[in-house]
Amino acid sequence: MKMIFLYLTIGLMALSANPTLAAEKPVLTVYTYDAIAADWGPGPKIKAGFEKTCGCTVDFVASYSSIGTLRKIQLEQKNPKADVILGLDTNLAEIARQTGLFTEHGADITGLDLPVTWSDSQFLPFDYGYFAFVYDSEKLANPPTSFKDLATTGDDFKIIIQDPRSATPGLGLLLWIKQAYGDQAADIWRGLAPKILTVTKSWSAAYSLFLKGEAQMVLSYTTSPAYHMIAEKVDRYKAAPFEEGHYMQIETGAVLKSSKRPDLARKFLQFMISDEVQELIPTTNWMLPVKKPAAGLPDAFDRLHTPAKPLLITGDKVAANRKKWIAEWQQALR
Repeated sequence: MKMIFLYLTIGLMALSANPTLAAEKPVLTVYTYDAIAADWGPGPKIKAGFEKTCGCTVDFVASYSSIGTLRKIQLEQKNPKADVILGLDTNLAEIARQTGLFTEHGADITGLDLPVTWSDSQFLPFDYGYFAFVYDSEKLANPPTSFKDLATTGDDFKIIIQDPRSATPGLGLLLWIKQAYGDQAADIWRGLAPKILTVTKSWSAAYSLFLKGEAQMVLSYTTSPAYHMIAEKVDRYKAAPFEEGHYMQIETGAVLKSSKRPDLARKFLQFMISDEVQELIPTTNWMLPVKKPAAGLPDAFDRLHTPAKPLLITGDKVAANRKKWIAEWQQALR
């Protein structure tokens, strides 16, 4: 008995000497897409910055895209594991809202610097951008400047796009053409069909093929050339300005209603719009911050195309029509 008491005493002393053994740090599980969680993305610095003040551990769980992330949440709804989902854009947020799995973010949204007014109490924006076709100016001197121009290029002219069922840029392109052309969208797709080299599952697969010289243009973002200018010191990649305007993507985060750490989850989302994180966005996620950092944007961003005509379809309209519009797209490309 004395020996048992002695062991118990030593154990309690060890616990009091090392508080982390007495009480494990809470783990905040954040579902996101792979480009955020990657070593070269904003995830590691966001994790390190938040962990300095939260007394917690942030665990990023990545899927191949935000569409994949939402599907993962939907599959797990009877046994939810995430506290926060990060990376759903406005085209997916309404679909996510309709699941009933999310609660109010509670963040202070005053001072957001977006091209649109924001009042959503469940989905908090943390960055935004515009879809565009990127090209190599050393190989293509005069790029198409509209979808109709693109459809009438030479027989050997090819583009690479992403699948709207698996990649948000692919869905963005679908909505871009629908917003610009309405009932004529299927005609535009039929004109573009011969120009499409391939439809990839993800943005990274498409962009990799483009950089290998497989096609003259790739669906990406107006901000993509900034990566080449800043990280590679290369100024040859450009985003073609389109006469129809450019479709916006606003990425958001949300708290799951089932989270066992809702206060911590809300603090994390508030951190996402802090100056510390917003300063990371332009050179890690290569998007525009929703709050301009005190230090401003890198000089390269002053040389990017800024669309004069931003396009955006409301989330409820996308949710109501997405399947029908995808079916129209599939039929047009056959």
